Amino acid sequence: MAEKKSITDKIAELEQATEWFYSDDFKLEQASSRYEAAIKLEKEIEKDLGELKNKIEVIEKDFTKD
Repeated sequence: MAEKKSITDKIAELEQATEWFYSDDFKLEQASSRYEAAIKLEKEIEKDLGELKNKIEVIEKDFTKD
């Protein structure tokens, strides 16, 4: 079973994907598939951050109960 990537790892991967578009390695033929992969990764990051936010809100509620 593959190990789940951390949010930090996914963000670093997205940054690398974005940098490719500005690099000398850019090839128009690959742009569409790389863009789609970057969008998928961005959606994964948003989902992970949403889950993390929910966990934090639950923890905050537990600590602020009177």
